[in-house]
Amino acid sequence: MSHFDRATGAEPRAADAGSESDSHAEPGLRSEPGTEAEPGRESAGDEDDAPDLAAGRRTESRLPPAEAFAALGNDTRVEILEALLELGADDAPVSFSALFERVDLADSANFSYHLDQLAGHFVRRGEEGYEFRYPGRKVVSAIFTGTLTERAQLGFFPVDGACYDCDGDLHGWYVDDTLTIGCADCGTVHVSYPFPSGGLDDRSAADLPEAFHHYVRHHYCLAADGVCPECTGTVETTLVADPDESALDVAVEHVCTRCRYRLRSTVGLTLLDHAETLVFHANRGVDLNTEPFWAFDWCVSDARTTVVSTDDEPLRVRLALPCGGDELRVVVDETGTVVETTLAE
Repeated sequence: MSHFDRATGAEPRAADAGSESDSHAEPGLRSEPGTEAEPGRESAGDEDDAPDLAAGRRTESRLPPAEAFAALGNDTRVEILEALLELGADDAPVSFSALFERVDLADSANFSYHLDQLAGHFVRRGEEGYEFRYPGRKVVSAIFTGTLTERAQLGFFPVDGACYDCDGDLHGWYVDDTLTIGCADCGTVHVSYPFPSGGLDDRSAADLPEAFHHYVRHHYCLAADGVCPECTGTVETTLVADPDESALDVAVEHVCTRCRYRLRSTVGLTLLDHAETLVFHANRGVDLNTEPFWAFDWCVSDARTTVVSTDDEPLRVRLALPCGGDELRVVVDETGTVVETTLAE
């Protein structure tokens, strides 16, 4: 059975700790913090001379979390943010008068007060009018995705493909803000991952798996490339042997050094954005960008993953990826970096 985890607020774990957080989820990912210089990239020695962005960063202002939530704890202010979106603030500033006419409030002085509470952190005020600052746009996005305001549930629906374990039929279901795809016959869970309830809107059950594939794949590829999907902070990647509460013998763990967002998955999922893996499959008529990743056993289980390091060496594994009668063998080190590939035809 495959098992994956997505969590926030957890302390970073040592590679041999491998314990899951209280949160749950499930897919895969990849990371390649290159150990060798690549064409067009500076060498490691030059990186030591690179400017420290954190040292040079100037914090313009910092709003305490309690004040940020308090500023949003008013129906009129939320309505103002929604009105900005409806009036096209993503494309051009919106005038005071246009906003006032759109919001259900008769007193302009009262309206101005609430608008002032948003200005600075959530809304930018300029000579031509008002537009979103990034935090304000994220609030509106959260409202429309249903992340903060909705609870949805979707019963069993058929999913194309077959179970990698028993060749049985697949089905999906959506409960507690999480979309799961598993086998209707043997019960093996292929993937289970949080998915905003807004993603269910205007999509049929047949369309939903494709959107889910791209959403989850994007999150894991970001993390694998060292960028946190939640806060854009720096992500550190390690291989974990015998992770607790998991059916996997080896997993990949990504932890954000800034917000502690954590993703855990199979090693295979880290290869979904690996160039040689993509080319190997493309040359045999398989597009890993569009083909659902749960269709490949090496993505959702460790059945094709073998530990090749000894007990006194850093963890290293080899994956065997079959396609079109050939096999690509990929060796991944303890940091999730691909260090060797071999084609067996």
